[in-house]
Amino acid sequence: MLAVRNIFISIKNTNPLRMSTAFASTLPMPKEEKIKVGKYTINYVKVGQGPHNILCAPGALGSIWTDFKPQVDGIDREKFSLVVWDPPGFGKSMPPERDFSIDFYEKDADVAFQFMKELKIPKFSLLGWSDGGISSMILAAKYPDAVNKLVIWGANSFILPKELEGYKKIRDVNSWSKRMKEPMIELYGEERFATYWAKWVDTMEALFKAKDGNICSDLLENIKCQTLIVHGEKDPLVDGVHVSHLHTHIPGSRIHLYPEGKHNVHIRYADDFNKRVQEFLMLK
Repeated sequence: MLAVRNIFISIKNTNPLRMSTAFASTLPMPKEEKIKVGKYTINYVKVGQGPHNILCAPGALGSIWTDFKPQVDGIDREKFSLVVWDPPGFGKSMPPERDFSIDFYEKDADVAFQFMKELKIPKFSLLGWSDGGISSMILAAKYPDAVNKLVIWGANSFILPKELEGYKKIRDVNSWSKRMKEPMIELYGEERFATYWAKWVDTMEALFKAKDGNICSDLLENIKCQTLIVHGEKDPLVDGVHVSHLHTHIPGSRIHLYPEGKHNVHIRYADDFNKRVQEFLMLK
């Protein structure tokens, strides 16, 4: 569920901003752009000239560069056009401040749909990680005519009690190591990061109490597009039960597992992940 999980899981073994291919260092840095979507000014990048459009949705507190640099660098730009956004209130899509109401997943889905309309991209596939995977499932369910294909990983449609307890244990960022905090402090500043993270955890608790942990399970049957569910079998944040639940309730979905993978499989296994995702997106 977390974009911050980059820090928890990958920082010991891999730089979350590393290049995903041997050729990435030769690519120019994409220019970030902004576009008005309702009351929000959305920050985004767009790379590629391919006919298959993709929107990448970061996780909690995540942004373009903390969450999707290996995909920006590694995508086949002749076959795909990749859009990566900072969700409302995250990264450089501020102001306004992030809305942490318990329906923020659905709000993100609605804004993402409108965002792509503003970019004049009426049909696109979704790559959604963690929280971004949840909003992507909601978007695919609510706006089926707009979504070509869906790829999700580190995502769940409900919260288990043990998962909630895990979030609460790391609510106070003062308990984190300096190495864990640095990327988010660089992005938000120390005070906003601490406040945002505490609000995120509090919202998960409020959502759990209000809806018995249900986030979007009731919408899964409305997802009509081809769906790929990717999962790291050693993910400490998303229990494996979510994979079988999603697969059972999203019609025609398929699964790919990384036996040694954790939460950040698209970073740890960037080249293989990119290859598999692109092959799935190209399937008829």
